[in-house]
Amino acid sequence: MLELFDLSEKVAIVTGASRGLGQYFARALAKSGADLVITSRDLSSLTEFKQEIESLGRKALPVQLDVLSQSDIENMVRMTINEYGKIDILVNNAGLNIRRPSTDVSQQDWDTVLNTNLKGSFFCAQAAAREMIKRKHGRIINVGSCTCVFGMEGIAPYTASRGAILSMTRSLAAEWGKFGITVNVLAPGWFKTAQNAVLYENKEWVDYITNRIPLNRPGQPHDLDGTVIFLASDASEYITGQIILVDGGFTTGATKAIT
Repeated sequence: MLELFDLSEKVAIVTGASRGLGQYFARALAKSGADLVITSRDLSSLTEFKQEIESLGRKALPVQLDVLSQSDIENMVRMTINEYGKIDILVNNAGLNIRRPSTDVSQQDWDTVLNTNLKGSFFCAQAAAREMIKRKHGRIINVGSCTCVFGMEGIAPYTASRGAILSMTRSLAAEWGKFGITVNVLAPGWFKTAQNAVLYENKEWVDYITNRIPLNRPGQPHDLDGTVIFLASDASEYITGQIILVDGGFTTGATKAIT
């Protein structure tokens, strides 16, 4: 049964791989046998991570990518095909957040978040799917968050983008299933990244969040490994249009009794 999770000879693109969750995902895929295309807006930020992936015995092709640039997206696909000849897996991870009260959100704030998180993910998926359709096989993993399924104050554009990611994923799954392509959402809970590190500086906030996680801790990098490998592999070939929340149970709404 373990061969179902083997990604040897598979090619995976991971967007936004210069830090944080993108590196978690890429590292897990490489350890399971995949060769990688890793992207960032700043190509130099991928140098050390490329070396790390190669030390695992896998290939890593760094590509400069701004997900708001159609020419960058097309170049990413072209370079992947030139290097590897195919695309098996896309992890749509690149994204950002702007924390601001909704009464202070500008149109530029809204456009920046929605265009990056939603528009960028759609057009990366579109470009990868065009290649996957040729081979009648593919795995697209759109990275969401717990806010795919609930709201949160101070980040309305972000929650709007994540809710839309789930709806978009279901539409693409319905459309591309006949081509052997699965499209799913991997939604991490509370994981410390550069994007949210400021929150973890507040001990009261960390205690508040931890009290609402049944497994009693925020996520650690290895907590995402199994799910991203599962969704990228043959083990999940009959699963599409779904969301998997890797959140320690946070979205159960549980709180611990105060004694």
